Amino acid sequence: MSSVVTWSPLIPWPILAAAAIVGLVLVFVAARANARGVWWRASVLALLVLMLAEPRLVREAREAQNDIAVLALDTSPSQNTGARRAQSSTALDELTKALEEFDDLDVRVTQVGGLGPDGGEGTHMFGALEKAVAEIPSGRFAGAVLITDGQIHDAPLASDDISIPGPVHVLLSGSAHEKDRRLVVENAPGYGIVGKEITIAYRVEDHPTEDGETTAEVVFRRDGEDVGRQSAPVGARREFTLTLDHAGPTIVELNAAPLAGEMSALNNRALVAINGVRDRLRVLLVSGQPHPGERTWRNLLKSDPAVDLVHFTILRPPEKDDFTPIRELALIAFPVQELFEKRIGEFDLIVFDRYIVRNVLPPDYFENIVSYVRDGGAVLLVVGPEFAGVRSLSGTPLADILPVTPTGRIIETGFRPETTDVGRRHPVSAALPAASAEDGVAPAWGSWFRQIEGAAGAGHVLMGGPEGSPLLVLNRVGSGRVAQMMSDHIWLWARGFEGGGPHTEVTRRLAHWLMKEPDLEEEMLRAEGRDGKLTIQRRSLGTNTVSVTITSPSGDDQTVSLKPGRDGVAAATIATSEPGLYSITDGTHTVLAAQGALNAPELADLRATPDRLKPLSEATGGMTRWIADGLPGVRRTQAGRNTAGRGWIGLARNQVEVVSGIARTPLLPWWLVLPLTLGILAGAWWREGR
Repeated sequence: MSSVVTWSPLIPWPILAAAAIVGLVLVFVAARANARGVWWRASVLALLVLMLAEPRLVREAREAQNDIAVLALDTSPSQNTGARRAQSSTALDELTKALEEFDDLDVRVTQVGGLGPDGGEGTHMFGALEKAVAEIPSGRFAGAVLITDGQIHDAPLASDDISIPGPVHVLLSGSAHEKDRRLVVENAPGYGIVGKEITIAYRVEDHPTEDGETTAEVVFRRDGEDVGRQSAPVGARREFTLTLDHAGPTIVELNAAPLAGEMSALNNRALVAINGVRDRLRVLLVSGQPHPGERTWRNLLKSDPAVDLVHFTILRPPEKDDFTPIRELALIAFPVQELFEKRIGEFDLIVFDRYIVRNVLPPDYFENIVSYVRDGGAVLLVVGPEFAGVRSLSGTPLADILPVTPTGRIIETGFRPETTDVGRRHPVSAALPAASAEDGVAPAWGSWFRQIEGAAGAGHVLMGGPEGSPLLVLNRVGSGRVAQMMSDHIWLWARGFEGGGPHTEVTRRLAHWLMKEPDLEEEMLRAEGRDGKLTIQRRSLGTNTVSVTITSPSGDDQTVSLKPGRDGVAAATIATSEPGLYSITDGTHTVLAAQGALNAPELADLRATPDRLKPLSEATGGMTRWIADGLPGVRRTQAGRNTAGRGWIGLARNQVEVVSGIARTPLLPWWLVLPLTLGILAGAWWREGR
């Protein structure tokens, strides 16, 4: 309880002061004139001024407030090294029990993982401490104790950046004499061209450096498969070259052999993500004869900036060769040898658009095309009536790789193409609008009027025409791909006949599937890690329930069943708490997905260290101590005293109080002032009347 006198004047202070001054002047004049009763009148004036000033006695009831201490526990992945996590948990338990002995102290515990507030990697313990201190009422912060291995990635480097209003003590897990080897990627490209070599520069470091081991074996894996190994001198820069074999993301792993006696091999591995991009895709378009749909394929391929198109239309077959001088001809002979013998391997796709066998290509060249496909090339046939006749490509060696054989019949009637059950799951046709005639409702797109009847002996039929005849068939042959479109009327969609149809989607997806676009693979496993969640997608033409096995960065396995969805894609999303590289497999396909940064700073250097937090503890009057050396005692210290000493840490006693109640008592109440005033005035009249 504390008391204080306050003033609450009934009239403004300037007016009250002016009235008091006027009264003092009159009293002074009366005193100079030796007037009777002057001091009685002066007393009345003083009493009235005091009454108008209204003095009050204010008594405050106060309650003492407990101080608040913050305990911050590092739970990041680096704490999994050795016995650090057990050391930290034991220190937290014992320190909590010790602080519970103080009745005037409250304790707040906060845990800090390996993700920053913005989702970035690293242990942001200083930011968590600042946030915890900001939530404590002013003046009640007693101090903080950080239990960590010292691998903090937001610690201030200078004392000017520290605004913590109390001591910060650091208890370090681990040991001051740890051995560690780490692999550092010095330079790696973010992009690479498929089929071209890329170079990764790296360095192996040992801490501390010893005279024993001077080299370390480094193993390289591309998407989980071994692609080479090197013997790298410790501390020296080395380079490794490999070839990107597919478009899209490729993850390259570098693994250095463990160092004898090192505490952990987690940072012996480094990961590099390289996005493979194709150089200009080269397409050879061979049109056997002019027809209304010829420009459909040309316009599509020319409009794609990633495609380099070579287009020939055969207007002058060999049988028309005569003795006319070349300089007088507007047309030249088809460069068969150049394209199909010398440079065939340079093309990613060969398109035969209504090609007629006219002895332009000898049988040997068709055999070259077959070999080209089996070795990884792609061929697309868009056929018309010629395919059902004697000059059909089905009568050449190309027939060995064609999925559809013509019956010789040409169907000429109006029909709307429809996707099959397989087509509704295949990425080339699954996303087409109005993809099938369901419940008797025909697709919304326009009609075609000609189809070459055929029998599908291999591959997948994605679209069908009248009488169930295959319209669009895709097949894999060796390492290559083949597709057949058994009609030349897709140009009707391009012209907008009866509203047109999805010709752009069909033709573009078909061409890119043939050129092995990763997103269009019909049997595909994909995984992506983001925001603490791992999303897995499995595309398949089958309908069986799929389960996958997920291997975490620490080596733990988990089996997850994928939920079937539309368009042949089954998916699942799981929560992950461990940053690093996850391996997902369905038994046939294996993919890698990174959660967080590929090379998290949290695992870059696993050695416990006091260096990063020493400026913080020194600037705030705290202590830094290894847990292995024994836990310090805890004391409460007065303001201005030391907050750390030999074998003990201090938490400030702030003695903060809050007002719980206020009592105000007037010192000159009216019932006292009124009789006093009347009495003094009566005395003045008596004195003046004598």
